[in-house]
Amino acid sequence: MKPAIHPENYRLVVFKDLSNDYAFITKSCVETKETIKWEDGNEYPVVKLEISHMSHPFYTGKVKLVDTAGRVDKFRTRYAKKETKE
Repeated sequence: MKPAIHPENYRLVVFKDLSNDYAFITKSCVETKETIKWEDGNEYPVVKLEISHMSHPFYTGKVKLVDTAGRVDKFRTRYAKKETKE
């Protein structure tokens, strides 16, 4: 193996899904500023996720309704104002 190519801070890190409070622990070298107390009583760095395999619609089979009509309407009203100004 080549010397000095591996990260120095490879350690156990908790990844926490904010949408459903699911958390899992794995090894990582990601930089974090926060820590969390894990089930074993030890404190580990934590990375907060917006989505994980426990909340992603592809893996869960549950589809989240996205307000696309509301987005389209907002887009049209925003740019309709610009067209009237020109």
